[in-house]
Amino acid sequence: MKKNVVHALFTMFAVLVSSPFVFAATESAAQASSGTDYTKAIIVGTSLLVAGIAIAFGTLGTGLGMGNGLNGATNAVGRNPEAQGKILLTMMVGLAMIESLAIYALVIALIVLYANPLLKYLG
Repeated sequence: MKKNVVHALFTMFAVLVSSPFVFAATESAAQASSGTDYTKAIIVGTSLLVAGIAIAFGTLGTGLGMGNGLNGATNAVGRNPEAQGKILLTMMVGLAMIESLAIYALVIALIVLYANPLLKYLG
């Protein structure tokens, strides 16, 4: 089981690391003959990598937090079924707060992809 998880994590890491270079290669191949600067292609490629990492860690953390919260809520309802209403309300508020963290990660990834402040300096 652990071997499969390690292979899956390695594969995801390899895809995240190699994908920006693939997207940057098409732009840089067209400009290779003119001897232009590759700074913009590097920034775009790195932005893709950063956006992928932001979403990956943002959703990984929130998924683990939600699972932990649901585990605690179901255990609490199992021990004290009369308090189901209060536990459900508290759990829903907690899950909404946890989900907002995933939305923040999405917003950061979208800013890096579409409103990248570094590209304004390049022209």
